[in-house]
Amino acid sequence: MECLSFSTAVPPDAVLSRFELCRTRDLDEARLWGERIFCENRLRSLSAKGSINTRIYYRKLGGVGIGRMSYGGDISIEPVVLDTFALIQMPIRGQELIESGGQRVLSNPGTGSILNALTPTSIYHSDSTEKLIIRVDRALLERHCQQHLGRTLRKGIEFQPSMPLATPEGRRWMRMVGWVYDSLSADEGDLPPLLASQLENTLVTMLLACQPHTYSAEMACDDGPSIAPSFVKRVERYIEEHAHEPITIVDMAEHAGVSSRSLFTGFRRYRNTSPMLYLKEVRLRNVHEELRRQSAGSTTVTAVAFCWGFSHLGHFTTDYKRRFGESPSETLAR
Repeated sequence: MECLSFSTAVPPDAVLSRFELCRTRDLDEARLWGERIFCENRLRSLSAKGSINTRIYYRKLGGVGIGRMSYGGDISIEPVVLDTFALIQMPIRGQELIESGGQRVLSNPGTGSILNALTPTSIYHSDSTEKLIIRVDRALLERHCQQHLGRTLRKGIEFQPSMPLATPEGRRWMRMVGWVYDSLSADEGDLPPLLASQLENTLVTMLLACQPHTYSAEMACDDGPSIAPSFVKRVERYIEEHAHEPITIVDMAEHAGVSSRSLFTGFRRYRNTSPMLYLKEVRLRNVHEELRRQSAGSTTVTAVAFCWGFSHLGHFTTDYKRRFGESPSETLAR
């Protein structure tokens, strides 16, 4: 997947390989699987032979679905309606021509695409194409956007259909996507709720930040009123009491009764940090205390780190050593 402008430790053919849902040469069966994952659709072969070799790998993560798929033939796809979700598509190889809402996008390894909810769409998928897909529930997108703005949305979120991947924003998005796919490909079992929530939240937040949409300009504006110190203290108490649970910026803002933008402003002004960095500090302290209580034979650093929401062990170890002056394994061995 090097052509996608991001690095991953997982070889392309191993991405989500434990989560194969469909492998078929039958067009009707491929269509039915598309219905189960996405929505009702019209699937038609465009080649004279009419042969396909469809493969779909897919894993659900709360309000987000992560997948890899190919049809193994020249195919046209016409979804009846994407009423409850948006769909991000990023070809690993090959290309697709997307016609959506009066716009045309030639999607390839340098340009992804986004299919907006409630927008008529047609997809022309070439024979050699394989792509990564991310399905995001519309309600989840709107909830995050509303919390950031601190108000209800006047209308639904509509993204720019073309997603250039060579821009600074595109590279930032793809680095995060590579990390998520690595994490989900390597893990066979159910993810801890804390980690699953963080992955879901990170994807949605990064999508809203990196891809232009209806509310991008308003979300980038930082001239709103700041929150009072009392609300900062309330969120600090909330973090201290619930650090062992999945907590997102949306949860913090809802608890404080303010927008997520105001929450960031308050922490920056009065604590010189961000809410999520404060949460990380609290969780690091809890990991440190738990490792001190445990013995090396009763648990592992990995188990404790995962329990407290640290999925990237390299970053976790660096942060831990910087904070406590020793590695987590050294704390556990005492």
